[in-house]
Amino acid sequence: MTDFMISEIQSQSGLGLLCLIAVFFYIGLITIGGGQVAITVMQQVLVEHFHLIDNEFFFSMVAISESTPGPIGINMATYLGTELYGVWGGFFSTLGQVLPSLICIILIARFFGAFAQKKGVQAAFSTLRPAVSGVIAVAAAKIVIIALFVVREGFLLSSPSTWNDNFQIYGVSAIFYGLCLLILFKTKVHPVFLVAAGAVFGVIFC
Repeated sequence: MTDFMISEIQSQSGLGLLCLIAVFFYIGLITIGGGQVAITVMQQVLVEHFHLIDNEFFFSMVAISESTPGPIGINMATYLGTELYGVWGGFFSTLGQVLPSLICIILIARFFGAFAQKKGVQAAFSTLRPAVSGVIAVAAAKIVIIALFVVREGFLLSSPSTWNDNFQIYGVSAIFYGLCLLILFKTKVHPVFLVAAGAVFGVIFC
């Protein structure tokens, strides 16, 4: 089934568009915790499972989606749908992404008040919070790795002999990253200015 969906999406057929909507509906359905969680989920589904795009393209898509207004998960759905199927692809992939959340919010708005104080519901929320935090941490770690490090095939953390040739640090990017963290923690500069500075920095130095 997966191979059939991949082939139809890649052939950009009408049925492939329906498959793409189904993929993003699935992503929207299992994304619990907001846009940052969507990064991890989308990377697993779009890159590792369906092989629709590679890691480099995916994280470039993340950078664009983070730098533009709106929720990152929706931005990424719109971006990829448009890339594959044009404007209508962007529209329907976005619809697939937001539809599960829309359905859930309507149901919650209707019934949550009657169950909010139940012990089981409170217990579920207390365990969801650390789980979601962990998924966000994974997404952040993956972005840091691809932004600051070169990790080639053959690198093994347990084998120091593979480090020199297969693991390198982007020195200039690492310095800029540290500087941005320092500015964010020590000043009140709005993050949008750092994003803009990052774009200029990339054009000049990368």
